[in-house]
Amino acid sequence: MRRIQCTVAYDGTLFSGYQIQPNARTVQEEIEKALTRLHGGKEVKIHASGRTDASVHAKGQVFHFDTTSTISVSQLKRGANALLPEDIVVVDTKETAEDFHARFSVKKKEYRYKVLCSKSRDVFLRHYMHHVPYELDRKVMKEAIKGIIGTHDFTSFCSAKTEIEDKVRTIYEAEIIEEGDVLTFRFVGNGFLYNMVRILVGTLLDLGNGKSFTKDISGMLEAKNRTLTGKTAPGHGLYLWKVYYDN
Repeated sequence: MRRIQCTVAYDGTLFSGYQIQPNARTVQEEIEKALTRLHGGKEVKIHASGRTDASVHAKGQVFHFDTTSTISVSQLKRGANALLPEDIVVVDTKETAEDFHARFSVKKKEYRYKVLCSKSRDVFLRHYMHHVPYELDRKVMKEAIKGIIGTHDFTSFCSAKTEIEDKVRTIYEAEIIEEGDVLTFRFVGNGFLYNMVRILVGTLLDLGNGKSFTKDISGMLEAKNRTLTGKTAPGHGLYLWKVYYDN
């Protein structure tokens, strides 16, 4: 038995998310269908680093699967891409250790969120960046984002639907990259809660728009109260950028 590690990119626009669900188009189902066909109809199940929601994109999602096939990893990549739809592409394949797990072996993840700051919308970017038609105080946002770095309980910055009890996560890097009208919010951490990045970005955008909160970022973290933070930014600006492993 061989364990294959794959990196995949996808445009989340026309998907109902990554994870298989009834009566919906999902990334996982499309990949498993392609790999099953590649294995002559023998069912293949994949295990990913994590899930992404509807309309969320990935540049570097990672999954693994086990196979008894002797097909080379280069042939596997070519074959999978020939069978996958145009909005999914396998960018890397390699044979990995049998104890590697795409989810449980993760050391860090990097997410990026893209915002277009302009008075007029860009019709060609509407599925790939969140449009903000007003001026933002970038200095305020850049100062505020520093407060996210470190190990904190992120209860205030995750969906109330989150069932995970341990909401402590470590953020190693958090910054805002400026490229003209485009702002990229970049986060690297050991893990992220449900909607965490989108709520962080929504709160930072509210601060940049002059909204007054009762607490600063540090106070929001300490309060562990979702009602004290900003709105959830829409999914289409979010990208799972990279997943880091020891290998």
